[in-house]
Amino acid sequence: MLATRSLARIAARTAILFAALAITLVALPGAGTAQTVIDEWASAKLPPPPTLKQAKADAEKTVLLIMDMTNQTCTEKRRPRCVAAIPKVQKLLALARKDGVMVMFSVAGGNAKDGKDVVKELAPQNGETVLPPLGPDKFIGSKLQETLKDKGITTIIAIGTQAQTSVLHTAGEAALRGFNVIVPVDGATADDVFPELYTAWHLSTAARIAPKVTLTRMDMISF
Repeated sequence: MLATRSLARIAARTAILFAALAITLVALPGAGTAQTVIDEWASAKLPPPPTLKQAKADAEKTVLLIMDMTNQTCTEKRRPRCVAAIPKVQKLLALARKDGVMVMFSVAGGNAKDGKDVVKELAPQNGETVLPPLGPDKFIGSKLQETLKDKGITTIIAIGTQAQTSVLHTAGEAALRGFNVIVPVDGATADDVFPELYTAWHLSTAARIAPKVTLTRMDMISF
């Protein structure tokens, strides 16, 4: 009888110890529960960079879309990486115009829709479309798709700032709508390198988007 009671007490104490241990483990950071990405942020490893490819576009079926590179957004004080990209964009713009490529601009919300706010080095010429002030996805709230389809455009070269807003959302949406998309990474600028890196990674890996996107450099584009 005494042996039975002793065994019962031992079992009860063991159960209490296991319960206490379980509570302790749950209370420890990362123990018993999955950590969030915020907890693991510092341990994240960057994936290998995507490969840049030569991009040959049919001039008659291509539009060069330059997004939100305005006097308000593309300045040394606010976004020096955008300013540094201007000479390369200017060179590609000249090549596109020479070869008869359709050119379009967008301006950030609140800026003049006549194109006067576009940085002077890239100023729209007569006949070039300036989309009205829009959000990050230039297809929303505009007739961009209808305009491009009417012109027989099948390829969009997406350039602009910020990379993680205008370029990412417009290029991604264009791919989902069936367009071929060319994104020169040196023409997709942001406040810092990480948003540009993330944009390139997303466009080159996202399902249904990546197969329609060619990552390149501006000097690797030809018509």
